[in-house]
Amino acid sequence: MLELLKDLWLYMRERKKFWLLPVILVLLLLGTLLVVAQGSALSPFIYTLF
Repeated sequence: MLELLKDLWLYMRERKKFWLLPVILVLLLLGTLLVVAQGSALSPFIYTLF
């Protein structure tokens, strides 16, 4: 996992594609929210956001 992050950072730095960083962070946050909400009592309320 650390190798993947390192390669991704080197790619963004070399190609000057820093706009990818916020996109990746938002996708990770949404994925984390969905995984956490799977077993939660709040899941019906979170799914209405989407």
